[in-house]
Amino acid sequence: MKNFVEQECEMRLLIAPGCSIGVETRLSYDPHDPYAVHVDFHVGTHAPVTWLFARDLLARGMFGPCGPGDVRIWPVGTGSRRMLRIALAAPDGQALLEAPSALVEQWLQRTYQLVPPGHETQMLEVEQELCGLLGESA
Repeated sequence: MKNFVEQECEMRLLIAPGCSIGVETRLSYDPHDPYAVHVDFHVGTHAPVTWLFARDLLARGMFGPCGPGDVRIWPVGTGSRRMLRIALAAPDGQALLEAPSALVEQWLQRTYQLVPPGHETQMLEVEQELCGLLGESA
């Protein structure tokens, strides 16, 4: 059984109204970190720029605006033109991206096949994590 879910996609970095550039992106989900999604942006540097945020935040953003912090997500458009906007804020700057909504939704469904919503705690190895934090062996 595959123990992670990945999806390559091109997001659009919105620079100004009517002006955007493509950014190769990889969405990753690992059931050993069941609450999180990893988004790698390949921006021409040696290593990708990686953002980590809640899978639930991404899922809620498919239906309406959410995310009061460094990551905000909301849907735009309708039908086959439906996109997902992702606003990222960091001390070094901000970025506004658009992702194909249908592709993200299909990827999310694949993550739910691995770990259904509400079953994330079953994937956590709490005792092992606590022992690691305390410098003890499990």
